[in-house]
Amino acid sequence: MTQTDRPDSSEAETAPQRVRRRRSRPADAPDGRAPASPVRRISFWTGCGLILAGLAVLGWVAWQFWGTNWQSSQRQGDVRRALQSGWGDGQDVVRTDFGNATAILHIPKFGKDFAVPVLEGSSQEVLASGVGHMEDTEAGAVGNYVLAGHRVTHGEPFAELPSLEPGDEVVVETRAATYTYVLDTGGEDLVIPFTETWVLDPKPVNPKGGTQPPDDAGDHLITLLTCSEIFHTDNRSVVFGHLVETKPTPESSAG
Repeated sequence: MTQTDRPDSSEAETAPQRVRRRRSRPADAPDGRAPASPVRRISFWTGCGLILAGLAVLGWVAWQFWGTNWQSSQRQGDVRRALQSGWGDGQDVVRTDFGNATAILHIPKFGKDFAVPVLEGSSQEVLASGVGHMEDTEAGAVGNYVLAGHRVTHGEPFAELPSLEPGDEVVVETRAATYTYVLDTGGEDLVIPFTETWVLDPKPVNPKGGTQPPDDAGDHLITLLTCSEIFHTDNRSVVFGHLVETKPTPESSAG
């Protein structure tokens, strides 16, 4: 009986063998998890950046709508105190850290506590500390006493200006006297582009006709200006009034 030939052990050892190669895998992280791929790392940090950007935007919005109002409230209080102190020393114009202050504005319809300082000019610093007097005319004098203020943020003194109606009073308190004006137009009667400057004239006349101070308003006028919308706009809401009463300050008249 013939036996099948079998390779001896030496031939088996030298015969080529197929070796199954395994793909190398990155070493596990200390916590046992595989490290994140570059794509995942980029996505992670991009997400973190977007979250931080969103928080920054929310912080900016919060500061604009609440922070600036708080800051302006502090400034207005400082200016009012400086005015009262300066008036006691006989100063008509009082220099403050935020500009030269000359008056305190009262609008009874806005509440008995509404008392906003009036500063000269219309710079951002001025409008963040009260309302700005945009013309050289003094309160109570012949001409057009123009006041501008924010409707939103930075104290928003004219937030409720659209609610004003003809017949409402506007009171301007100075060292020399207190001047009472009565409005001839309402807060929603006139909206103009900011480029229209006729409302600043000593005797404003609307070139398009329509809303303007009435012919019998006299020569002692007041004009209030603010943004026509809550958010950014190039349009302005305008209110006109005229002087009806001048009450000298007792100390001033005695001097």
